[in-house]
Amino acid sequence: MSDDRLDPAQLGLGDMDPEDFRAHGHRVIDWIADYLAGVGELPVLSQVAPGEVRSRLPASPPADPEPFDAMLDDIDEVVLPGITHWNHPAFHAYFAITGSGPGILGEALAAGFNVNGMLWRTSPSATELEETVVDWVRQLLGLPTGMRGIILDTASMSTMVALAAAREHADLDVRQRGLAGRPDLPLLRVYTSQEAHSSVEKAAIALGLGRDGVRQVEVDDQWRMDPAALAAAVREDVRFGYRPIAIVPTVGTTSTTSIDPVPAIMDLRDELVAELGHDIWVHVDGAYGATAAVSPRLRWVLDGVERADSLVVNPHKWLFTPIDCSVLLLRDPATLTRAFSLIPEYLATDDGEVTDYMNWGVQLGRRFRSLKLWMVLRYFGADGLAARIDHHVAQAARVVRWVAEHPAVVQAAPAPLSTVCFRAEPATLDLGASTLETGALPSDAPTGEDAAAVEASLREQRLDELNQAWLDRVNATGEVLLSHTRLEGRLVLRLAVGSLRTTDDHLEATLAVLDRELRALCD
Repeated sequence: MSDDRLDPAQLGLGDMDPEDFRAHGHRVIDWIADYLAGVGELPVLSQVAPGEVRSRLPASPPADPEPFDAMLDDIDEVVLPGITHWNHPAFHAYFAITGSGPGILGEALAAGFNVNGMLWRTSPSATELEETVVDWVRQLLGLPTGMRGIILDTASMSTMVALAAAREHADLDVRQRGLAGRPDLPLLRVYTSQEAHSSVEKAAIALGLGRDGVRQVEVDDQWRMDPAALAAAVREDVRFGYRPIAIVPTVGTTSTTSIDPVPAIMDLRDELVAELGHDIWVHVDGAYGATAAVSPRLRWVLDGVERADSLVVNPHKWLFTPIDCSVLLLRDPATLTRAFSLIPEYLATDDGEVTDYMNWGVQLGRRFRSLKLWMVLRYFGADGLAARIDHHVAQAARVVRWVAEHPAVVQAAPAPLSTVCFRAEPATLDLGASTLETGALPSDAPTGEDAAAVEASLREQRLDELNQAWLDRVNATGEVLLSHTRLEGRLVLRLAVGSLRTTDDHLEATLAVLDRELRALCD
């Protein structure tokens, strides 16, 4: 047997040469630094047409190696035009986010390590850093000792995993026997508000409960879950044979950032448990709003959450960590591991009392997400994080004042945190100008109260069209990006603050664009 062994590099089968990697890496870091410095000069919303990016990409992968310089050229010429810039200082759609410098560098280090944190032994640092960082988040939020957790990708996955724990907690032997074809099982029900995120329904779909397994509870005049309506819904369902297994209040709803009354909901949960003789899991969706509790003066947003069974908070929303990073905290993680722990021989270890995160959810392979969060928390510090959150809330208050002072704009919902909902409602409005060509009231139109109802309906239709046109014009400028929602059927614009790159001057420029485009529509 020949001993003439060649290493992969000599055969042309190795990785990028370390010195080439160093040179290209410097260029990439320089590119990112330049991008972050100049992102405010780019159009916020990508200006490409559907299919345009793909049309500029080869239909088949290259057979021969391509130079790295060519890839960087294509980043500039092909990829960059198709990017909607979430790091832009005027990105105010959905929830404003920041991929901060320390987080980006942490992401790069995690990619370099390329570990799979499925078991403690597959990278002890990945597991133990995650345990530590999750506990740091718990402390930053002012939650009690004893809550433990896991870092997942998004709140949608965290909510699904939490509701799987709720299903396990109901002691229905679903883990072994499933749900299908079981006449011994009652219909199962999860309760959340009409303003809750769609991830609750998606979790129910994935867990075999179906959309019918989710009951959406009415909200009050501030878009918060109504505890009285919740109590009535649960008791009505019980009379018809349903088994309540979970309640999902929200701290910072997606449309309005309203904060459900968690203390009252927890009191009601305890009352219902005493009545029904079985527990009901409470999972709090704090994906956006729970982060506010990092600020001591906003700690009230998590009142009552210490009594809940689980909470999700997304550091990639308002804690300046690059997407994706979602922290799920639980009072009793053993319920979660009972639901998911499955250890085939090829994954069995004898490491003793360690955390094997593969037993905490669906995923086996797990990224080293805690590294970037660890670096973000260390770089900014607790006081620095709190100061930045307070500043964003103050910026949102500036938007609220702008709305209050504007003669043609009204606030559509309370703004307890850093997102403001508003719409244009000019005092005079031409009902005959509807783009749906409804026309003015006909000569044989109803009179009296009926006529007033028709006129009100036409006005609402026209206002919706005006606000849609306003939103479209603003976003088409490339200077600003907003999103929308509907409240009581009415189209409403949302302006979310939360980026580290949004200065007060940037915010003033955004408000000037809004005013300019509305005047152009109304003049």
